[in-house]
Amino acid sequence: MRKPLQHIWALPVLAAGLAVPATAPAQSIDVTLVNGHPSIFLWVKHLTETFIPAVNTALEGTDYAINWSEAYGGSLAAVGGELEAVEVGLAEVAAIPTVFMPTQLPLQNVSYNTPFGPSDPRLVMESVAMLHDTVPGVEESWHEYDAEYLGGGFALDNYVLMTNFPVTSIEDLEGRRIAAPGPAVNWLEGTGAVGVSGNLTTYYNDIQTGVFDGVIVFPTAAAPARLHEVAPYVTITDFGAQYAGTLVANRTWFADQPEAVQNALRDAAAAYTEAYLVEQTDRVAAAMATIASDDDHLHVLAPEERTRWASALPDIAGVWAENANGMGLPGSEVLTAYIDALKAAGADLGRDWSQR
Repeated sequence: MRKPLQHIWALPVLAAGLAVPATAPAQSIDVTLVNGHPSIFLWVKHLTETFIPAVNTALEGTDYAINWSEAYGGSLAAVGGELEAVEVGLAEVAAIPTVFMPTQLPLQNVSYNTPFGPSDPRLVMESVAMLHDTVPGVEESWHEYDAEYLGGGFALDNYVLMTNFPVTSIEDLEGRRIAAPGPAVNWLEGTGAVGVSGNLTTYYNDIQTGVFDGVIVFPTAAAPARLHEVAPYVTITDFGAQYAGTLVANRTWFADQPEAVQNALRDAAAAYTEAYLVEQTDRVAAAMATIASDDDHLHVLAPEERTRWASALPDIAGVWAENANGMGLPGSEVLTAYIDALKAAGADLGRDWSQR
């Protein structure tokens, strides 16, 4: 028997309603991401190319989406001003260059206070990440600035010396003005050089105008900054790779975010670190070929000269650890744990800084 007509008409209407369910739009969360360096540098490049896409991908299918504002190259905070920008709420997330914050974040500067360490950035990154995970007080040291450590970060490739004069021994540095980032100025003590604090955004002009005679720098930043144009002599000193920064969020803001967003930020920090390290490895050889294109401008410091330089330095690590201890931080514990991790990995150390 034929169905009543009204039932036949009702079926397509019901089917249409089931086929196109109403979906609520994702909640949009405004996030400003800050770093003081311009995007030509690798740790900034991967904020755009890796970190942001990784967060966005992780949030697909959830009720949340990020509306990003990227603030690089001093547009919101100068180099070294990123932590304050997060602390006061100008930015929700930042890539913090800890190297420029030796006073605020001394524990995160352990590698810069143990020079002539391993040349492998991955080993340095893993060792400092281990400190955050295992030594009470390291991760918590961020909380004073209302910052939440997201993990990962960036380590810089093996530092070299670039000058406008040839260097083959410590004696060649006598009376020369050499710029270095933050605590790396200490690497010049006892050499006769005059160490001056500086950063990548000013190195080129300062050497060109005679303010400095050279810089302590790492190849993958020296090449895009074209420092070889003003400092053509490269000395491979094996100062070592250095932990230079990490990703953090404003802690108060982070605590208010849903778990899906918190997890996305942490997972993206890990993805950022891996992508950064992989590309960094690929770039080092090309960077060296750019900044030292011929043997006349490249000198590899002899192992005995490297050891002599390291031995000539005062007890940088010991003084640093005691200062951190005096601030109520686990300086000595961090120093011992860091050097033990490097030695366990078989790292080539120009000096064992755990020995007093």
